[in-house]
Amino acid sequence: MTALEGHILTPRGFIRGRIDIDGRLLASVAGEPVTETAVRDSTLPILLPGFVDLHVHGGGGADVMDGGDAALTLARTHVQHGTTTLLATTMTAPADDLRHAFAGVATGRAAGGDVAVAHIAGVHLEGPYIGAGKLGAQPDFTRPISLPEIAALHAVAPIRLITVAPEADGSDDQSGIAALVRAGFRVQLGHSGASYEQAVAALAAGASGFTHLYNAMSGLHHRQPGMVGAALAHARCAEIIPDLLHVHPGAIRVALRSIADLYCVTDSTAAAGMPDGEYRLGRQMVTRCMGGVRLPDGTLAGSTLTMDEALRNLVHALGLSVTEASARTSTLAADHIGETQRGRLVGGAFADVVVLDRELQLRDVIAEGVSVHGRH
Repeated sequence: MTALEGHILTPRGFIRGRIDIDGRLLASVAGEPVTETAVRDSTLPILLPGFVDLHVHGGGGADVMDGGDAALTLARTHVQHGTTTLLATTMTAPADDLRHAFAGVATGRAAGGDVAVAHIAGVHLEGPYIGAGKLGAQPDFTRPISLPEIAALHAVAPIRLITVAPEADGSDDQSGIAALVRAGFRVQLGHSGASYEQAVAALAAGASGFTHLYNAMSGLHHRQPGMVGAALAHARCAEIIPDLLHVHPGAIRVALRSIADLYCVTDSTAAAGMPDGEYRLGRQMVTRCMGGVRLPDGTLAGSTLTMDEALRNLVHALGLSVTEASARTSTLAADHIGETQRGRLVGGAFADVVVLDRELQLRDVIAEGVSVHGRH
């Protein structure tokens, strides 16, 4: 059994105490309550739940659509930045490309051992059931919702989230989305030019959130509220990219006031953790430059964001407490996909811990009891 000591963020707030780790799990978490002000004024380590990222296309030069060991490469890359659980995220693509990518995710999920690696909880299927008019950086291989195709892919690697556009449903009552929900899939709305009314109907059919809020969806106008208006008026959950490039801080503040369980994702590409240059995003080439990733026409194409940067942006740029920032980079996302043993520091949970200094810079990451730096 190993131990970590410092200021620990528990579901009830910060304590000054100790975490005991037994193998892959947290054996116990104990200590005395302490205020966040005292935590930030101290030189003791800050211990937070490992980050949970539900939208990861790539990292370390690898793209999920590459198949093979690409998913494992991105899991090894993002754990270096504190992500201990992630969803490997696919692109809109032909059926054969998706099968190839899913086989690679299955390979990545089977890997493990004594080296720290982020847990690949499954797949975020971002498309191909999206709107052709709101592709963003997605290639145009859109098609109507197909339960048989989804079931076949799910048999290879578990699908934990599916992004769909209401207009890809093909019915006024959103019966396709309702069928997905009845089959046990969690549906998010995104890459869509749908009206406010269509989006509200999709929520009524069982959709539970929105993919990268504001980006690649019909915007808010006071006479045509669009997808954004539906999200701000009705959603409890939505993901947002807090790289301060995809969404203005003011718009993030609006979402924070409107959507209780707003959680952060990176939407990261193969360029994450890499120098400027050209990288693959599905079948397309993208360029990392000036802190972002773009297609040749200038369209944003995912990000280079990592979750430790996301946490610091929430605290330093938006003024959130560390407690709230941690929830939005960890616990809320874990809850969204039903991962009750992730995203929280309690006895019996997986030993996923980020160790930070007072400036919120990473000192270590423990993923299922294994230290990135070999300290534990």
